[in-house]
Amino acid sequence: MWGLGVLIPLLGASALQVSQDPGEAQVTAGDEVALGCQVLVAEPWDLLRLEWVRDTGRGVLCATRLCPSTPVPSFPCTPRLRLAWDPPRATLSVLRARGDDAGRYVCRVTLEI
Repeated sequence: MWGLGVLIPLLGASALQVSQDPGEAQVTAGDEVALGCQVLVAEPWDLLRLEWVRDTGRGVLCATRLCPSTPVPSFPCTPRLRLAWDPPRATLSVLRARGDDAGRYVCRVTLEI
């Protein structure tokens, strides 16, 4: 089962909001699953760092720097993980899911200045 969700308020205002979907998914071995991360920024921005992490302590699964209006076609993070950016949404695709892919996945976003 996959569990997702995060909202990041900055300095009293919601300058950066990150929402994930699906909130939870059950996946059969061999399936592909797409995890979405919508990024809403109140102020204009030039660059942000997006990372997908999992709660099992494996560190960052996939990371990239993104520009606000430049789509990024799907690119591989590992042989079974793909990341795409279609503003304002980033999608992590897990290909051929396995039992050891289970866990909570979190989309972590940092606004870079």
